[in-house]
Formats: sequence, C-alpha cells, structure tokens
Amino acid sequence: MGVPLVAWARHHSRVPYARTAGGIGIALHLTVVAWLYLASGLVAPPSGTAVLLVLWLGLLAVAVLLWRERPAWALAVPVAAVGVWALTVTLGEVYLGWSA
Repeated sequence: MGVPLVAWARHHSRVPYARTAGGIGIALHLTVVAWLYLASGLVAPPSGTAVLLVLWLGLLAVAVLLWRERPAWALAVPVAAVGVWALTVTLGEVYLGWSA
C-alpha cells in the first residue's frame, strides 16, 4: 500500500512545475510569436502570410498536445516557431522575391 502512494506523490510533485512551464510556453506562443507571424504581412505577400498562419496554428496544436502529455516540452514550441518563421521568411526572400 505504501509503494503506490510514494509513486503517486513522486509523480505529482513534479507536475505543477512542468505544467506551469508548458503554460508559459503556450502563452508565449499566443502572444509574442503570434505578433511575429502577423507582422509577416509587411514582408510576405498575402499567400505567404496565410501559409505562415497555418504553420502557426499547427504549432499551437503541437504545443497543446505536448502540454497534455509532456507539459515541459511545450516551452520549446515558441522557440521552434521563431526558427520556423525566420527560415520561412528568409527562404521566401531569397527564392520568391519577398521584400518589405
């Protein structure tokens, strides 16, 4: 009887910090990264901005799924989203002629 209780306590003692970190990741994705993707309309055509917003929504779905399964990993999603944005805008500028 004592072993399952110890395992339960060990598992639940780490969960609040992980869920908080995941919540911070989702909040960053919804605020800072969303503005970055929306501001892409200044350098990308409407079709490029639409593709970026679809990518942003996909990454939001990944963040929510990670938050449910492995909460701390959701903190990595905004970092990855900034990388995806930078790569997409750079490639659009080099190969598709996007400019401000």
